Formats: sequence, structure tokens, C-alpha cells
Amino acid sequence: MRSEPVPADVASPATAQAAASRSWAGLSITLIARAIASPRLARDLLLVAWRFRDRRWLRRFPFLPVPSRPYVRWRMYTAYGDANAIPPVEDIVRYARWAGRR
Repeated sequence: MRSEPVPADVASPATAQAAASRSWAGLSITLIARAIASPRLARDLLLVAWRFRDRRWLRRFPFLPVPSRPYVRWRMYTAYGDANAIPPVEDIVRYARWAGRR
């Protein structure tokens, strides 16, 4: 029996999560939800965020410890071959857990 493709407007939870993570805001919301559900993952994600911060974050408005845009674009290019890529949630979770064990 041949299966028919699932229409684009019918989204499973996994498909909805993948669609949400196609934007940086959606990715952030998904990671926050995962962190709330798992305190250990929250610790690992905070550790990774701190490691990736721009070292001069206190000198620039909005005074938040976030990575610089050129650095993020370079990381996305080297990891995914596209400077505008948005990483899958599972890639970030896997990396955060690995970094947290080190």
C-alpha cells in the first residue's frame, strides 16, 4: 500500500516544532520550553549562551550577553553551509548537553 504525502496544512507536533524553529524567535521559545521542562538542560543552555557571548557586551546597548551577529553568521556558515541558517533545536540541545558534561 502506497502512502500519500501529508498535506502542508496538517501539522503534527514534530512538524509544528520544526516550523516554529525556522525563526530565531521560534527557536528561542522552543528552547525556553525545553529548559523549563529540564533544569539540567537549562543549566547547560545557560552555560553555552555564556560561552558564546560577545566579550564586549557591557559596552554596547542593550547591554545583554548575546553573541555578535558576525560571529553567529560565521558559526552558521561553518556548521550548515549557510550564514542565514537557523539550527535545529535538537542540534542545540545535543551540543549543550555535550558542553555541560565537559
